Amino acid sequence: MTIALSRPTTDLFESWASAVAEFEGGHVDGAGIEKGLVPDRAACEAFVEMAALFATPGAALPEGRVPCDYFWITEGDEVVGFIAFRRELNEWLRRFGGHIGYSVIPSRRREGIVREALRLMLRLAKAEGYERVMLTCDDDNVGSIRTIEGAGGELEDVIDAPEPGLPRVRRYWIDISGTSLTAS
Repeated sequence: MTIALSRPTTDLFESWASAVAEFEGGHVDGAGIEKGLVPDRAACEAFVEMAALFATPGAALPEGRVPCDYFWITEGDEVVGFIAFRRELNEWLRRFGGHIGYSVIPSRRREGIVREALRLMLRLAKAEGYERVMLTCDDDNVGSIRTIEGAGGELEDVIDAPEPGLPRVRRYWIDISGTSLTAS
């Protein structure tokens, strides 16, 4: 398995649409898409354009949004997940979102895909001069807890969710300043 981080492109439309469809209209962490999105060609084109804007230094972004690099986690030409690197933390991200968000399509979970994608993203963040990054996950998401802690995440705290009825949120920091981040 060779996992890569690929910039969004309409060249991968069919695979992207299939990946988004696996989430059945639910929230997709790290994908930068709205819940309930219909994954048609127009939506893909709009997302590719939005991703380019958010990755452009100094771009005028919608209020409340921060510069972000969106990537599709790929294996060959197949989109198997999504990962985003938010270059800044606003108040909401500081509490509930962190620098990095990710998800893997349901049919490919538990294969180590997100572990490798996170390692690649941490390497990118380190190359960009970041010394540490924040990640969050639901308090009941055992897979993400293991992934984040396996990448060196140190638990800062567990806080109430942004909305009643949702799981509490675990907030982690990963110190990347002294790590090598070589292949796993």
